[in-house]
Amino acid sequence: MADTRRFIEELHRAWRDEKGAALTYAAAAANETDARRRDIFLRMAAEEEKHAARWEARLHELGEAPGEYAETATEVQRRRELVAKDPVTIASTMAAAEGSADGAYEVLATLAPTEADRKAFADAGRAERAHDRVLQEMASRSEHPRSALDRILGRERHVRSGGWIGQAIYGINDGLGAAFGVVSGVAGATHVNSSFVLLSGFASMVASALSMGSGAYLAVKSEKEVHEAELDRERKEIREHPEEEREELSLFYQLKGFSETEANAMSARMAENPEEMLRTLAHEELGLSEQAFASPWRAAGSATIATAVGAAIPVLPYLFIGGTAALVISFVISTLAHFGVGAAKVVVTGRTWWKSGMEMMAIGLAEAAITYGIGLLVAPLMGGSAP
Repeated sequence: MADTRRFIEELHRAWRDEKGAALTYAAAAANETDARRRDIFLRMAAEEEKHAARWEARLHELGEAPGEYAETATEVQRRRELVAKDPVTIASTMAAAEGSADGAYEVLATLAPTEADRKAFADAGRAERAHDRVLQEMASRSEHPRSALDRILGRERHVRSGGWIGQAIYGINDGLGAAFGVVSGVAGATHVNSSFVLLSGFASMVASALSMGSGAYLAVKSEKEVHEAELDRERKEIREHPEEEREELSLFYQLKGFSETEANAMSARMAENPEEMLRTLAHEELGLSEQAFASPWRAAGSATIATAVGAAIPVLPYLFIGGTAALVISFVISTLAHFGVGAAKVVVTGRTWWKSGMEMMAIGLAEAAITYGIGLLVAPLMGGSAP
């Protein structure tokens, strides 16, 4: 009984929200001077009215007729203030409202007493998500040219990861840092016992390489699986709701500058090839493309090999010489390697190479000093693990 009462209350709230959204879209359309944006606002107002009518009918079935829709003076004033603002603010505000409505429909779906109700809320949630995407696109294309230019330049200043190159650089960095710390700590604890240092160094190398490789593999594989799941979901929507998806694609084309007639013709032509329509919608809605994801095996291979190479650097001197001389040489080449790796990170970070190198070198030195000091503190507890 409690769940039924909550379901009715949430349905009342959804009805009110849809009625209010319809009035807001209609008011925004009345003030809009751009024909394309006005048409989109009117379509969304009609869609929200359709949802409101559907929930009103369901409330009648439950014996909970909502009555006449009425707003408070505060709600009316808030709408007037919103529609008087610029198109970017209106679109951004309504996009946030659509996202909130989608969450509300998820709650209603969990409370729904029938399968028909659950399907109705799933359909409504899908429509709200489509509205959200269209409004966000509208906001991005309605902003002032200066703001748009600043946004683009700001985005371009961030250099994106270089795929397997980025995996390799970060793999060397992690392997070098981990092994340098282990070698320094064990050297301090064992008074530079070369056998212990070699054993711990190579154990660290193997463990770090396998950990980085498996982590890179699972990360890329998971990302691809999410990508494929999104595509499957979009493919299902195209199959089950072709008219809605065609209209959504038409709206995206209109926001790119095409007339309604041109956009409808293009979306209709696209709908003749479902797979091409799928790729287009995935790109427009989700920013996804098949080229966006690397091979999990390539990512794993580059991360594993690079980590092993980085981890081997601090250990190499102990293969040929021992004692304090090996420790000094390991310290020198590891420090230089830290600087080199830091400088190479500019490939994926875009920072100044020497600043990045000095920062990485300072971190490596601090790490070595800390672990060596810990080793010295632990040495008395090891009962004379001397050379």
